[in-house]
Amino acid sequence: MDLQPGSFVRLEGRQGDVYQVVSVDDYADSCWVRRWPLPHQGSPVFSVPLHALGEALGGGGAPAAA
Repeated sequence: MDLQPGSFVRLEGRQGDVYQVVSVDDYADSCWVRRWPLPHQGSPVFSVPLHALGEALGGGGAPAAA
């Protein structure tokens, strides 16, 4: 999976939730994500292992509505 900052992904075990990739740490095999869409007060960024990522939803713009 080719991840870039700004890409949208789902996390294993969190159906329906979409997260935006903020940064990818290839050295630690993890990435930093935040919940999408961003609420008015912002969303905390947290690290997840790359193997915990589900499907990639593309990058650069918001994912299409379901």
